[in-house]
Amino acid sequence: MAKTVDFFFDVGSPAAYLAWTQLPHLCRQAGGQIDYKPFLLGGVFQATGNHSPATVPAKGKYMMEDLARFADRYGVPFHNNPYFPINTLMLMRAAVGVQSSEPLRFADYVDAAYRAIWVDQKNMNDPAVVGEVLAAAGFNPSAMLALTAEQAVKDKLKAITQEAVERGVFGAPTFFIDGTMYWGQDRLDFVREALAA
Repeated sequence: MAKTVDFFFDVGSPAAYLAWTQLPHLCRQAGGQIDYKPFLLGGVFQATGNHSPATVPAKGKYMMEDLARFADRYGVPFHNNPYFPINTLMLMRAAVGVQSSEPLRFADYVDAAYRAIWVDQKNMNDPAVVGEVLAAAGFNPSAMLALTAEQAVKDKLKAITQEAVERGVFGAPTFFIDGTMYWGQDRLDFVREALAA
């Protein structure tokens, strides 16, 4: 029986971006499935007292260099975003909304958001830029904005974020397999082993 990875992610996390690029292939190899859990990392930080590594200059600098090394290893593009940190509230509401209303386009949306932030270095704090990115990915920006305003979408994002906190999540990406938590894209080897066990 195939095992499932619960994958908690926020598009504002560069480490979660790298995990997003690797996890589908890893799961195909291991015969696992992914339960995507878009959540609000800022909400988890607030609830747990955690902070982005970028708030410590030396640690933030090292982290970005280390992520670039992993990107080279994975063979995927990665560029530090000069507008980091990005306020991802609307972006993650949109992720939840698309996942619920157009599940077949969920990956397209998340790919577009991740690429805009961590490859193309766009200022996704700017609504006009977000609109351009959405349109280029084949989404209607006005319809997406309306989706993010729906109470059901807001409530679902809050619920997933609360679920993350209750399960012990303190950062992104976080994975759960058979109740065991793994944090960080540099723990994908453990995820692979857990799926194969």
